[in-house]
Amino acid sequence: MSDAHVALVVHAGRPDAVALAASTATELRARAIDVSVVTIERSSVFGERDALDNLTPDMLVSLGGDGTFLRTARRAHELDIPVLGVNFGRVGYLLNMAPAELHGTILETLSGAIPIEERSGLSITFPLEGQTAELFVVNEASLEKTVPGHVVRISSSIDGEDFLTYAADGVLVATPTGSTAYNLSAGGPVLAPSIDGFVMTPVAPHFVIDRSVVLGGEQELTLGVVGERPAVFVVDGVSVAILEPGQTVRCRRHTRRLKVVVLAEVGLGQRLRESLRQGHE
Repeated sequence: MSDAHVALVVHAGRPDAVALAASTATELRARAIDVSVVTIERSSVFGERDALDNLTPDMLVSLGGDGTFLRTARRAHELDIPVLGVNFGRVGYLLNMAPAELHGTILETLSGAIPIEERSGLSITFPLEGQTAELFVVNEASLEKTVPGHVVRISSSIDGEDFLTYAADGVLVATPTGSTAYNLSAGGPVLAPSIDGFVMTPVAPHFVIDRSVVLGGEQELTLGVVGERPAVFVVDGVSVAILEPGQTVRCRRHTRRLKVVVLAEVGLGQRLRESLRQGHE
């Protein structure tokens, strides 16, 4: 464990997170653990690089809110290493670690005493500047209206077979991890983190079935912009592209899982109860 490398990713706007990162780094270095502290100011999804891209640690630790965790988790997925989240935000759908537990939890994780939970994420392909781009999605992706007061028309197909065309504020696709975030607010179901699949939920649909559809891990969903209005493509809360009528997004479960550090004594019921309560505070 003494040759382990841990990177602490800190939200620059949270002085309490910055202070905890500094004290934790000191404690870990005293135990001969290599520690990097990276400060980020905002989440980036595509086309932007930051200090995280230059690190290859054995474990990543996020200290901030959901946005910090999502950025950190994407890098952890790229490296196929565990990610641990410490919640300093108001609503922590993804994070279940209190700041006071951080130092001991990192040491226990490095020693193998704390379990690593593997979670399904999404692989999303979409058109960008005349080419096809691909992103890993931790939480959710959505196609949303661009004109206030007007719906956007989104077609859907499952495994190549036409399904429904929605006239709605948008259509989102969420992972099990992200099912308690935007998906839940839009009336979608909560999925257990261990489920191999994802869920599609229309947002404020007009004159069409408003139910969600839960898809299996081997299925593929295609969403297309139809009609006259474009749609904004949003990934994990950040706008990444404007899609014109005729353009499509392909969604499927990513072949590699995201490794998330979890507390062994915290079960699914408690996690859901805390997330739902925080979401209504």
